Amino acid sequence: MKKLLSLVLLVAPALCLAAEEVQLDSANIDPHDAISIQRGARTFVNYCLNCHSANAMRYERLTELGLTEKQIKDNLIFTSAKVGDPMSINANPKDQKQWFGVAPPDLSVEARARGADWLYTYLRTFYRDESRPTGWNNLAFPNVGMPHVLWQLQGMQVLKTESEEHEGHKVEHRKLVLDKPGALSPLEYDNLTRDLVNFLSYMAEPAKTKRSQIGVLVLFFLVLMLVPVWLLKKEYWKDVH
Repeated sequence: MKKLLSLVLLVAPALCLAAEEVQLDSANIDPHDAISIQRGARTFVNYCLNCHSANAMRYERLTELGLTEKQIKDNLIFTSAKVGDPMSINANPKDQKQWFGVAPPDLSVEARARGADWLYTYLRTFYRDESRPTGWNNLAFPNVGMPHVLWQLQGMQVLKTESEEHEGHKVEHRKLVLDKPGALSPLEYDNLTRDLVNFLSYMAEPAKTKRSQIGVLVLFFLVLMLVPVWLLKKEYWKDVH
């Protein structure tokens, strides 16, 4: 048992360092920004919904963001699906597994599983890697089977490794360099991925904003009730004290 505990103590710091190897960037999303979520939904149906389903999310839920059913039909549905249908795909998971090595996951609650910062970093850290079957790799998710579907927007990044001496030791730093620009500037691409992550976060918890608003109202009500309840308690217990 002592040997096992010693092994765990030795391995734990290494695991922590591995987990912290990639510094996550702050997504800085705003769940109250309906326009941002609408833009993210547009990006999602154009680039993600080809391979990834979102079966827990129905198109009609987007009406809560200010979209009409006609706007949803005209701009966000490119199949025979109806507004009341879930965001599903027709691809066979077995075929997808054969193509990519693993079937692409359903993205309904991916933001809750991974976190907004991780998704934001992941979407921005693809780079060319000819050793991979898809020709792409990712800093946040090494050896990922997914190709970089947004590369035409972001451009092509390459991984550069720089070495420097630090206290007598050789330290290597990895960084991504934009080798070929895409259709968007780096700032525009960051904004696009931020909107997409905002939509993924909304999709994972559509009622989060409303639930937060109700929570604030409940707390306000409890504060208001504090004085009458205290006076009522004082009236009931005045003869006892």
